[in-house]
Amino acid sequence: MSGRPRRIRRGAALTLVFGAVLATGAATGSWGDVAQGGQRKPARSTPFAAGSVADTDEIAAAIDDGKVGSKAAEALVSRSGDRWSAFYTAQEYEGFQQSLDGRYVGVGLWVRREENGRIDVARVQKDSPAARGGIRAGDRLVAIDGVDVTGRPVTEVVSRLRGSNAAGTAVRLGLRRGDQAWEATLRRALLPAETVIVQHLAHGITYVKIDAFTKGVGTHVREAVKDATDGVLLDLRGNSGGLVAEAVSVASAFLDGGLVATYDVHGTQRALYADDGGDTETPLVVLVDGGTMSAAELLSGALQDRGRAVVIGSPTFGKGSVQMPSRLADGSVAELTVGHYKLPAGRSVDGVGVEPDVLVAAGKDAEAEAREVLSGLGTPP
Repeated sequence: MSGRPRRIRRGAALTLVFGAVLATGAATGSWGDVAQGGQRKPARSTPFAAGSVADTDEIAAAIDDGKVGSKAAEALVSRSGDRWSAFYTAQEYEGFQQSLDGRYVGVGLWVRREENGRIDVARVQKDSPAARGGIRAGDRLVAIDGVDVTGRPVTEVVSRLRGSNAAGTAVRLGLRRGDQAWEATLRRALLPAETVIVQHLAHGITYVKIDAFTKGVGTHVREAVKDATDGVLLDLRGNSGGLVAEAVSVASAFLDGGLVATYDVHGTQRALYADDGGDTETPLVVLVDGGTMSAAELLSGALQDRGRAVVIGSPTFGKGSVQMPSRLADGSVAELTVGHYKLPAGRSVDGVGVEPDVLVAAGKDAEAEAREVLSGLGTPP
């Protein structure tokens, strides 16, 4: 007997997220500075067979009725033909939930892959095992536990950094800095995710970078912009999604109530509304790119449709589907597509993305363009 699974029904279940990305990337503190053509591949995925016909509603029903075990559920998900449905082991899903709660098990490294395949340290988290081990931004990561990582996909690198997702486990890193080569053995720790970065720029501009919509992001952003008067630059580039409630909470900082999005779950229509009392006067520019996905597209598109923000950058990814998870008896989870969302004007982003109001050509400085637009919206030159 496989045991009767239960559908996970709680507020955090609606994630509008490329789930495996958040699980492998944010859970290791790794994808904040990593760009791979605007599309990040999940570390755990099974190629879908061409012409497969399995339906996610049927799969969910079979799981909820206790008719399939974890192996069968994983096979059904892989044959569904839905690129956004995913299967997680219990351990993988625990890491995913930790990342959504604003925590991750890792060593505090953000890494990026250069064009020649080398893996460089992009950022080191303060007070992390990596920081205490003397690792600095710009160092080259050569090996993890004796395995050469040069040329390997970033998702594999961060998965190796995370290991078994258990705090206290050791990981041995091979590093280079100029002509110096050394090894550092670090102990993984449960660390707070740094998903919001706030900077106060010249001319009174408040810069807010959101890497993912994890728990508490909305409160953090509202606090950061409550005294902003000259302009807000909201950077959603590379944001792969997260908790819908947090994206709506961020929208509420800039809207005085009203519709943020509509979505359907198994054909039932629902709506998301901003809270009353947001700041509708301070000039607002939103930066997006091809790595802006899911809940980040919902937010940027809603602010655009409501006439609240000027959206600048390149077209967003185009993921407008909604996933909800079903847990099996062994703790594994099948996360299945249950519907799609639409922006306030009724348009869908699925497959098309959000088109910026101001397109920035490749190679141009999108942030500089955004500051210039802000100056035209009322901030001092």
